[in-house]
Amino acid sequence: MNQEGTTIIDVRTPGEFSLGNVPGSINIPLQQIHLKVDEIRSMKQPIVLCCASGNRSGQATVLLASHGIACRNGGSWWAVDPNS
Repeated sequence: MNQEGTTIIDVRTPGEFSLGNVPGSINIPLQQIHLKVDEIRSMKQPIVLCCASGNRSGQATVLLASHGIACRNGGSWWAVDPNS
């Protein structure tokens, strides 16, 4: 992926996000993703979604992809490499 054109969205809770995150990532909790589809659509794509284990980011990936948003599940934020 082109790291300059990639947006990383962390779908963990704000409390989890504050304990550590991918530098430059945006925190939009999974429970708010459906409310932010239009805002996310305007972000640089592709979008990589991450969380603690990959479960919540997988759910967010399915939802955003169903709205035609180019995205992928990056899994655990510990494993996200925006240069890949």
